[in-house]
Amino acid sequence: MRLLPVPNTPDNSFPVSKRLQLLRDKAHAWFNVDIHSFESVSHPYRGKRFAGGHLYSWNAQEDTATIFPILPKPSQQSIQRNWLPGTLCSVHHSYNLDVFMDPTQNLIVVVYVVDYKTVYINLGTLDGDVIHPQAAGERLLLLDDSEKHHKTINAKLKGLGRHIALWRRLDDENWTSSDEKWQLQIWDWQHSTTSNSILSGVVSNRPNTTIDFCFLGNNRLLVIIDNLKLYSIEDMSQAPGLLACFLMPVSLMLWCLPGLPIDDIGHSSQPQMQAQQMMYTSDPTHRLLCLIGSSSRTDSFSSTQVIIISPRIFFDLDRMAATPIPWQHWGPLNARIFRHPYHFKVHISGNRVLQALPVGTRNSEFMLHLMDFSPLAVTNRRGLGRVVKEPSTIYISDSTGRSGGSLTTSLPYVQVVFSDRKFDSAESELEDIWIDEDRIYMLNADLEPTTFRGDPVFVKRPIGKLEVIDV
Repeated sequence: MRLLPVPNTPDNSFPVSKRLQLLRDKAHAWFNVDIHSFESVSHPYRGKRFAGGHLYSWNAQEDTATIFPILPKPSQQSIQRNWLPGTLCSVHHSYNLDVFMDPTQNLIVVVYVVDYKTVYINLGTLDGDVIHPQAAGERLLLLDDSEKHHKTINAKLKGLGRHIALWRRLDDENWTSSDEKWQLQIWDWQHSTTSNSILSGVVSNRPNTTIDFCFLGNNRLLVIIDNLKLYSIEDMSQAPGLLACFLMPVSLMLWCLPGLPIDDIGHSSQPQMQAQQMMYTSDPTHRLLCLIGSSSRTDSFSSTQVIIISPRIFFDLDRMAATPIPWQHWGPLNARIFRHPYHFKVHISGNRVLQALPVGTRNSEFMLHLMDFSPLAVTNRRGLGRVVKEPSTIYISDSTGRSGGSLTTSLPYVQVVFSDRKFDSAESELEDIWIDEDRIYMLNADLEPTTFRGDPVFVKRPIGKLEVIDV
């Protein structure tokens, strides 16, 4: 497992060996979590996005946003703020397309369109209406002149460290095909407001066609359509360079589950000389990728595939792959697929996955499963948890709902099942779950018993209970 240096604390007298032991002890503690020991706070259900120990939301219809910390620790930077209608963007005749927040960098990014054609991206701080001190400027510029003929139908913002990316679905007035154009532009927002790093393409105008993307460290980008296309974004003065295309086994509606925004930390060429100034943690480029695959069906028989992928497959390329790489050559040994009912609950942080899986086959109750895919998990567990090395086979459906056959995957992991606490799915008791490096978060519905036409039912109150479990 590749290791990266992490800056030392001011006290250099604390030996590196002790710090490494603390890291091992912390990893071990995850296999001994008490799920009944928690603090709780109240939280509304809608618009939940988790990042950097904060929950934030953006309501497009009401043009409002909010961010607040979750039981912040004394050493944690805490940001709490509400944006009223018209305050995210005050430009006349504009419409906000998306909002991205990164509390670890005190960054808010707002993309908006004026008169449905001209798109702008504003950078600011979460805790005040000022230009971000690390930003190259107040606004990122789109360099594609063809936008004069395009209408932006929708847009999606993502960021990681010094990179921000904007994906847009476009409607060209002169375009005669029923297919739709899309464009993806990436900026190094800390060094320049302009960028030549642009990808574009055409997507079929079908209801079961999706496009998503995600950053893999600070130099690679994965574009997800029917298959996975890996690009290099090291040189922002030119279009991303295609490194490889990884084929999926069946056609799925795919999107990337957002994990925690983790920036790269540079490698040390002389780790021995840095021993007194550095300790080590896992390489961010080796942190898990989670893809969600589903069909266009939304009935009671539909399901969702959660695809956990080890990112090492995207970094162990000796050279550019000239031809697409079949699933059989890369997927089974580097992935693990789990089948969920349509309404799934899963979150990732680093090498760990937290998901709610059904008990039995009737999907009437759920239990939380914690899975550690780190190569060191077997050592750190010290007898706790269950090591899963044997292959698993699931039956999947494609993007149209038709049977896609069976898939066998075998990426090893260590699992802990919190079997002493079950959640009733019929009453939607468990609204959402998150995980970070120190905590588990569970948003539970506050259900009020009542009757409907003489039958007992439960009504969900507008405010839920957010349970926070320290590890």
